[in-house]
Amino acid sequence: MGKFAADAEQLLKLVGGKENISAVTHCMTRMRFVLTDPAKADVTAIEALPSVKGSFTQAGQFQVIIGNDVAEFFDEFTKVSGIEGVSKDAAKKAAKTNQTPIQRAMANLAEIFAPLIPALIVGGLILGFRSFIGEVNLFADGTQSLADTSQFWAGMYDFLWLIGEAVFHFLPVAICWSVVKKMGGTEVLGIILGVCLVSPQLLNAYSVATATDIPVWDFGFFTVEKIGYQAQVIPAMLAAFVLVYLERFFKKITPEYISMIVVPFFSLVLSVIIAHTVVGPIGWRIGDAISNVVYAGLTGNLRWIFAPIFGFLYAPLVITGLHHMTNAIDTTLANQFEGTMLWPMIALSNIAQASAVLAMIVLQKNERDRQVSIPACISGYMGVTEPALFGVNLKAGFPFVCGMIGSAIAATISVGSSVMAFSVGVGGLPGFLSIMPQYWLPFFISMGVAIVVPFVLTLIVGKKKGVH
Repeated sequence: MGKFAADAEQLLKLVGGKENISAVTHCMTRMRFVLTDPAKADVTAIEALPSVKGSFTQAGQFQVIIGNDVAEFFDEFTKVSGIEGVSKDAAKKAAKTNQTPIQRAMANLAEIFAPLIPALIVGGLILGFRSFIGEVNLFADGTQSLADTSQFWAGMYDFLWLIGEAVFHFLPVAICWSVVKKMGGTEVLGIILGVCLVSPQLLNAYSVATATDIPVWDFGFFTVEKIGYQAQVIPAMLAAFVLVYLERFFKKITPEYISMIVVPFFSLVLSVIIAHTVVGPIGWRIGDAISNVVYAGLTGNLRWIFAPIFGFLYAPLVITGLHHMTNAIDTTLANQFEGTMLWPMIALSNIAQASAVLAMIVLQKNERDRQVSIPACISGYMGVTEPALFGVNLKAGFPFVCGMIGSAIAATISVGSSVMAFSVGVGGLPGFLSIMPQYWLPFFISMGVAIVVPFVLTLIVGKKKGVH
C-alpha cells in the first residue's frame, strides 16, 4: 500500500464517491475533479486530510491542492477508486457542464488564446529588446543608440524584426489555426485561411488609411477590395468561425465518397470570400470600436477613474474567467496604437496579489499553511495568480481586498504616467521586460507600490485579526 492510499480512499468518500465523479485529472500540484454534484463534496473534511493543503473551485472544476507529490497521489487515487484519469482537455470539456453560458464562452475564448500566449510573450520581449538596442540613445551624449555604434547590433536590430513581424503582422494565421483546432475543424484549412488574410498580394492593413488607390479584384459586375488583415484579431476569429461552421455544414450534406474533395474545397473558398466581403470589414470595425473606447479610457480625462477601477477589479475578473477577454483587447490595442497601457496594469495586479500572499507567509506560523502560501506567492510573482487567489487570498478574504487596493493605486500611477507595453507579455515581476524602455522608471515605481501597499495592509489587518 502506497503512502497516500489512506488519504486517497478518504478523499474518494469525501468528494461524494465514485458515482459523483464525472472526470478526474491532475496538474503540477492539484487534483482536478469534475463532480456531478459539487455540493456533495465535504470541503472542510477534505482540507483536514494530512496530504491536502487546500482546495478551491474554478471553471467548473473542484481542485484539491496536494503539492509536488500530486502525480503519486493521483496514481493511488485511481487505484483505490477504479476510475481512469482523463486528459486535461477532456476534464475541461466535462467541466463545462457545470458552467454558466458566460463562463463557457470565456473558457472557449481562453482556450483559443492560450496556445498563442507564448508567441505573444516572445514577440513582446523581442520588440522590447529591439527597441532598446535601436531606439534608445545611450551613447554619444544621448544622440546614438547601440545599433548606431555597432554593425553587429545594427544587424541584430534588422534581424529581430523578422520574428517580430511573424508574431504580430501574421497573427491572423495563428488565430485562425487556434480557433479551428478548438472547434474541431481541419487545422490546415485554418492555417491557409489565415494566410489568405495576410497575403503579400493584399494591401497591408497599416497602409489602408494613407492609400490613395486601393487595389481590387474585378469580377465584372462587382469588385472586392484587396485589403489585408495583418495583426487583426477579431476579423481573423470571425473568419475562422465561418470556416468551421461551413465545414460542419458540408460534412452533413456531402456523401462520404466525395467528402474529401467537396468539403475542404467549398469550405475554404467560401470562407475566404466571406472573410474579405463580410466578416473581415465588420470585424475590423468592431475591433476598432473596442480599442478606441478602451484607449480613450486610458488616455482621456476619465483615465483617473478608469485606471483605479480596472486595477481594483482585475483580480475579481480572474475569478470569473472574464479576464480572458483582455487578451483580445490588449492585442488589438498593441497593433492599432503600437503599444498597450492595459497589460502593465495586469502585471501590476499579479504583483499586488502575490505581495498580499507574501504578508500572509510572514503572519502564518502553521507549516501546513506555508506549504500552500510559499509556492502560491512565487507563482503570483511570476504572473500566474490562480494559486494565490484561490489557495490563500480568497480564503482569508482580507488579503484579496488588500491586493485589490494596492493594484488600484499602482494602476493609477501607471496610467497617469502613460506606461505602455509593446504587447501582451510576461506577467508579475518580470513584466518590465515587456514595457517600453522609456517607461521603465514609472513602471518600477508602480511596481514598488504594488509590492509595498498590499504587503503592509495585509500585515496590519492580519495582525488585528490575530492571523498566525
